[in-house]
Amino acid sequence: VADLWCIYSKPVPAGGRELRALFLQCSCLAAVVGGLFYNWLFASLEYSWHLAVAMAVSFSLLLLLTLFLVHPARCVFSMIMPTLGTKQGRKLLLSTCIMIVAVNVTPNIVSNIKTILQVIKCICKNSSESLLNSTALLGTASWEFGEEIQAAGNSINIWRPMNGHFRFSLLHNSSLINQQMHLAGEKVRRDFLAVEELVKDSVRVGNKLVAGFSVLYLCFESAWYLKNYLTNLRFDNFYITKKLERLAVDRKTPHLLGGWSKNLIRPMGLKLSRVEVLLCLVQALRLAVALTLMLVVVAMDHVTFSVADTAVRKVAHLSVVPITLSIKYSAKIQPLPFFLSLFQLPDKESTLRDFEKSYHHYLTFSSARCSISPPLPPNPSVLFVMVLLFCIIYATVFLETYARRLCRKIAASFFESREEERALYLYSKLSRKYVEE
Repeated sequence: VADLWCIYSKPVPAGGRELRALFLQCSCLAAVVGGLFYNWLFASLEYSWHLAVAMAVSFSLLLLLTLFLVHPARCVFSMIMPTLGTKQGRKLLLSTCIMIVAVNVTPNIVSNIKTILQVIKCICKNSSESLLNSTALLGTASWEFGEEIQAAGNSINIWRPMNGHFRFSLLHNSSLINQQMHLAGEKVRRDFLAVEELVKDSVRVGNKLVAGFSVLYLCFESAWYLKNYLTNLRFDNFYITKKLERLAVDRKTPHLLGGWSKNLIRPMGLKLSRVEVLLCLVQALRLAVALTLMLVVVAMDHVTFSVADTAVRKVAHLSVVPITLSIKYSAKIQPLPFFLSLFQLPDKESTLRDFEKSYHHYLTFSSARCSISPPLPPNPSVLFVMVLLFCIIYATVFLETYARRLCRKIAASFFESREEERALYLYSKLSRKYVEE
């Protein structure tokens, strides 16, 4: 492995054997990265398979030529891997989480909301039909009551009503209401479909833009690090490297690397400086906001499913509401009080007609004819994948410092002469500071 890395990091291969080994390494890297690139385009960004294949093959060939012919490009490509553990890698993982939520959670929420609306539509339709049918009860009661009034009037010769019946204009055809309910339901369904498609398309396009920008910026950040490493001796130069230790031993000044210089750390050590710890905490707080928003969306999925499931189960067991119409009627005749008092007759009244009857009807709110789609339960694998991705994201927060140290190690292995110059610069700086103190 050490020999292969030495061949890979050399500016120019020493012979035919090293040239063939370098080409084989570059070919393997291009094939693996091309396969991952195709899977990312097709599975995550949802490109068509033929477009994903064409882009992956073109990218692999271009990457092969670039790695094989350009030495700094190999260094930048090697630094991209540890750079995935920095904020750019976190952006890619966040975009993946957003895409998972948009594709798997949002349709569930919209489907369960549509199920709730179907339940409401079913209740409204059946209750309106049952209420319309109750008008027939009023018509029957009024007609029988009118018959009693007519019979009571016929028994009196002084006054007779022309017709004692009540007239109701009843709506026996409920097709108009059913049509209006159907139109309203179709309008709501179309609106929800439009909103769902708009959200999915917006998230899909936004995720593609964010992912493309993140990959480009990932390459740019690696190139920017290499440029600063080669041009600025002070950039990221506070490590106790082997070259610096060898330089201090050769010049018999090992005390320069003693405990008095607290800002120096070992590149392969686990120690974090105070600034690095503070930056990790700030990044963790920022990620907590994004995690909270995604968890709110996942919680909405569970809440809408619970409401839809409860509504579907309860609507099948809605009890009917009994309606009772009671009519009590009594018709009596009594002489005028003036004549009774004039002739001193007893107060006497006679009953002509008594009527007492109850009419029963039942209001129903559900029916087996209602077409209600079953609610969709949340996918537990989505929550598992999100938790796993966020664990990786939070791990990269604390591994970012070590990823940058690995980037410095890679750059040092590709440009050994520059690493010696940086070690000499740091040694001179430490010597001047020691003399001043």
